[in-house]
Amino acid sequence: MGKIIEVVDPHRIERAPDKTVVLMSDGKFLERGHVVKNICLNLYLQKKDEKLGPYSLITVLVETDKGVIEMTYDEGYRGENAIEEAVAFLTSHLGISGLILRSIIQMDQSMNRNNLLVIDSSEQDVEFYEV
Repeated sequence: MGKIIEVVDPHRIERAPDKTVVLMSDGKFLERGHVVKNICLNLYLQKKDEKLGPYSLITVLVETDKGVIEMTYDEGYRGENAIEEAVAFLTSHLGISGLILRSIIQMDQSMNRNNLLVIDSSEQDVEFYEV
């Protein structure tokens, strides 16, 4: 069971997050053949601008029985309460189920990147399709 990182420049999150909010723990939520156990949002403060304030990178970390994925949820100059506002939005707009589905789909795609199917095997113009 590995960890998949889907963040542009993963070095940006190679440290402990500045803040973490747990959205679900000890869960047994079944989605597309995965048992979702834990979900949390992580805030990584990247820099601070005098006028715009902190630049935040918010990731979602989803732990399942088949692996863990951490991927970008949002980033930008979102103010001092960026993670709290993201949590409020997710919990008040049925966003958690969409977040779970998006994470599971990305995890499946990342785990199966080498599963390519050749449709036309002519020597010159081989077409590959992801399965």
